[in-house]
Amino acid sequence: MPPQYGPRRARIAFSDSAAKQLENLTSEAEIHALDRALVVLSVDPDVGEPIPGDTAGPQLRQYTDDVERVRVLYFVTALRTVVVVAYIEV
Repeated sequence: MPPQYGPRRARIAFSDSAAKQLENLTSEAEIHALDRALVVLSVDPDVGEPIPGDTAGPQLRQYTDDVERVRVLYFVTALRTVVVVAYIEV
């Protein structure tokens, strides 16, 4: 029987400002909380809520995990293969 794979995950990329925020995370708890949120986004990029705004560019979305206390602003590329993280709150 051939192995069965789950759905393909989107790749996570960071904007320059989100990468700087990522560098400032110091505690294991913050890193773990963010990691869990990023896994959720990679599996289902549509899980976040759309943020109203300009329709000229990609749709900015917000994912909030109240249990882990994480908020991520992001957009998804046209082919839905990359989630670009624009802002992180942990």
